[in-house]
Amino acid sequence: METRENIVFLGMMGSGKTSIGLLISKKLNLQFYDIDHIIEKELEMSISEIFEEKGEKFFRDYEEKTTLKILKKKKAVISLGGGAFINKKIREEILKNHFSFWLNWNSKTLIHRMQKNMKRPIALKSSPSELIILIKKRSLVYSKSKYKINCEQLSKNEIVNKVANIYENKKTNC
Repeated sequence: METRENIVFLGMMGSGKTSIGLLISKKLNLQFYDIDHIIEKELEMSISEIFEEKGEKFFRDYEEKTTLKILKKKKAVISLGGGAFINKKIREEILKNHFSFWLNWNSKTLIHRMQKNMKRPIALKSSPSELIILIKKRSLVYSKSKYKINCEQLSKNEIVNKVANIYENKKTNC
């Protein structure tokens, strides 16, 4: 088995995958990759524009190709899009070869954060009750991640330190 050296963050939109990922990459001196940002840069469109102009299927196919390519990197921190871990190929690759961290928050916090960010196409088209259903559905898949970080009562630094400690301890025992 390949050494699991990449740290992969998953969770709902608004869970802090990018901000925590950036902080962890700086703390551990690792390269940082944000899958959504890579896709936006490559296609020169926002995620919302991609969904609107090309459709969700196009986005998910492109997301799969991009994510699997980035996962081949070594010693990196990777922030997935909110729906990427639902993809079976992506999920299996991550679970087999990488450290996966689910940044878990309660539904109320996530809905508040999603509604503040007008960039997310699924959140824009969903009511709070629809978002709760989506959160519950995705949480069933996210729960398969190697590590679950309950973030609700933690500061960003506490989350970063928790992830760094797990990574450093487990890496030496792989």
